[in-house]
Amino acid sequence: MKKTIITSLLFLISVFIFAQSTTKSMLRLPDTGQKNSFTNTFGEDNDYSINLPYYIDNKNGTITDTITGLMWQQTDGGEMTIENAFIYCDTLTLGGYTNWRLPNAHEGFSILNLQNNNPALDILYFTKTTAQYWWTSDKQVNDANKIWCTNAGGGIGNHPKTETISAGGTKYFNVRAVRDVITPTVISNHFTDNGNGTITDNLTNLVWQKEPNTNAITWENALLYANNLILENDSDWRMPNIKEIQSLNDEGFVNPSVNTSIFSNIGVKKYWSSTSQQNQVANAWYWNTQFGITTYDPKINSNYVICVRTKTSNSSTSINTIESTKTEFMVYPNPANNKVNFVINNMEKSPIKITVYNSLNQNVWEQKSESIGMNSLEWNTENMLAGIYYYQIETIKNNESVYQYGKLLLKH
Repeated sequence: MKKTIITSLLFLISVFIFAQSTTKSMLRLPDTGQKNSFTNTFGEDNDYSINLPYYIDNKNGTITDTITGLMWQQTDGGEMTIENAFIYCDTLTLGGYTNWRLPNAHEGFSILNLQNNNPALDILYFTKTTAQYWWTSDKQVNDANKIWCTNAGGGIGNHPKTETISAGGTKYFNVRAVRDVITPTVISNHFTDNGNGTITDNLTNLVWQKEPNTNAITWENALLYANNLILENDSDWRMPNIKEIQSLNDEGFVNPSVNTSIFSNIGVKKYWSSTSQQNQVANAWYWNTQFGITTYDPKINSNYVICVRTKTSNSSTSINTIESTKTEFMVYPNPANNKVNFVINNMEKSPIKITVYNSLNQNVWEQKSESIGMNSLEWNTENMLAGIYYYQIETIKNNESVYQYGKLLLKH
């Protein structure tokens, strides 16, 4: 009894210590936009569609990001110093709004599209300019002369403010203003230590492996490591995409650029993402925790990996949504014994196909449904070998296939 009480008190104390008040300005973290596949190994960026980017052109020089809830200036304001960038945003009137501001580093990184390069933006919505970089409002914590900037190649890093042409440099650092459509909220706990080897990020709704892999491994092996990870009976762990891994960065810290009271063993290292470099496919993006920059490395090199899963995942009976088609689904139980239930709420008249693959990427089960409304499909797994399987849910939107992927664990 005494041991139980002491353990409970220690856990409550740890939760109190880890409490961090933070502002939530983005509703959700968008996917990277990467559509291409670069390996037969499951788990790369395009294998998961969680929050597909979706923009609205307001036809007044502004773009609304429906995933984050932020409104953006469609055509950037051009090259200028960081000091003038602050003034520019503070005095901007656009689309009938005056509450424009310079985005922070995470907001600026959120609109990058890793399917594209130079610029790494969706140019159907954002006008292509001569910009090589875009300013953010964040300064390097130990050097006020360095500013966090996103770049047209798809990364984010800390740059001397004198690099821009207007400050005597040779590069184009442009400004793009943002405004809040929904009033940001203050969250008392940025992270929650779940007391079971996992950390929940309450800003992004992602659950992280608390202790990273202790050995540096190649990109392909990192995918395999994530695929095979089972932690606290959850099997739907994956290697994070570059936006997800970068979301852990805290610009208030360096060496490493995270709060070590939460991630005590993350260290000063390079962490793989599942995102490949679009124009040099032998490379993949990684996050460097020295300062927090994102850049790329050959996939044959060895870096570290920390795994992630979505809090509203397919373990148990949580409801998921394929955003672009508004198709809701549940997959349960997971882990499973003798059967798996796929419950699909088809809200549009669209055919739905469910395919299950084994670890050798062999198709072991497939079902189709075209009925509107709730559909329940059962996969009998009595004769299947125990192990990890992957499911694919395919729907049709505007004559194009839209996919959602997930992982299943069978136990007998």
